[in-house]
Amino acid sequence: MRSMDVAERRARVGVRHRLALAERTDDVRAIARSLVVLHATDPATVFLSVAARGRSLEPGHVEKALYEDRTLLRMLAMRRTMFVAPIELVPALQASCADALAHKQRKTYGRYLENAEGVGGDVSAWLSEVEAETHQALLTRGTATGAQLSKLVPRLRTQVDTAPGKSYSKPTSITTWVLVILGAEGRIVRGRPNGSWSSSQYTWAPIESWLPNGIPSLTAEQARAELVRKWLYAFGPAPESDIKWWTGWTLGEVRKTLARLDTAEVDLGGETGLILADDLDPVPAPDPWVALLPALDPTPMGWQSRDWYLGEHGPALFDRNGNVGPTIWCDGRIVGGWAQRTDGEIVWRLLEDIGSEAESHVAAEAARLTTWYGEVRPIPRFRTPLERELTA
Repeated sequence: MRSMDVAERRARVGVRHRLALAERTDDVRAIARSLVVLHATDPATVFLSVAARGRSLEPGHVEKALYEDRTLLRMLAMRRTMFVAPIELVPALQASCADALAHKQRKTYGRYLENAEGVGGDVSAWLSEVEAETHQALLTRGTATGAQLSKLVPRLRTQVDTAPGKSYSKPTSITTWVLVILGAEGRIVRGRPNGSWSSSQYTWAPIESWLPNGIPSLTAEQARAELVRKWLYAFGPAPESDIKWWTGWTLGEVRKTLARLDTAEVDLGGETGLILADDLDPVPAPDPWVALLPALDPTPMGWQSRDWYLGEHGPALFDRNGNVGPTIWCDGRIVGGWAQRTDGEIVWRLLEDIGSEAESHVAAEAARLTTWYGEVRPIPRFRTPLERELTA
């Protein structure tokens, strides 16, 4: 069994994740492909993840890729998490993750609708009618917010009490439910938000505005194999448990998918990792590099087993639910954290000694981030201990 030590894994991170200076690019789509998908739970993460891997990119370049060129698309996928994906990967994400999510959400919301006033009869058929009306309204209008759609489709204003008889009961309309189902089914997509690039007040558009013929169909098995193949190239070698965690699939689904791929086992220093069988050649270590990655960046969130790049810094940089805050990286390992203060200043703290030259590069990256942010002041969705300390 071939051995791959921590140094080799860190070299792969620098090269494959475009964090080493020589690997950075101004091709937004290429950056997204390098990471399989970009985390998008926090809208700012998408832009800041691209910024860290670009050369002279600005927020407008990311907006152009998303909303004008439409080479990227925002969608729910693994672990019911929001991602921005290269358009060619959308069919695999749809068949491997989103279809199952749509089915689950439809069942959940359908149970609540059974007792809603004005629904009655065949709840599934009623919900399908409302979805079809909403999709048609978007096809006619082009784009719309949820509030605008609820005026065009009156049944979206149907009120549902999800906690009848409880003190915290608060009836709500089904607008968001229907939009979530349609989005998960791949019939509508989140378009340009109202506000800055860090806003989450999205407009909605029909999928036909991105893909005129809709999302091409794949079998779940084909889709899972394609997704895991791309993940192994970007994040491998890694143990089977990391694949299970990242995809959110059952262990059985992961193992059936791996059986469709030509993989090899490698020794990760007492733990067995998997890698594509044609990807065993060493990746030359890049020149020394540093990077400032945002909260929920795909690199630190790419593995469940994190000791080899995180060390003992987890308590300062992750919240209690496993969400990572802004991190400083040096040659493939996390060495500190950073934050943006309300006046726009980028402040940072190293948690280990990296030498004066690397520290000067951290300062340069912080200055570059200051320019990228401009007047935008997004607050991370998930606050972590060090980020809170730096902004106190």
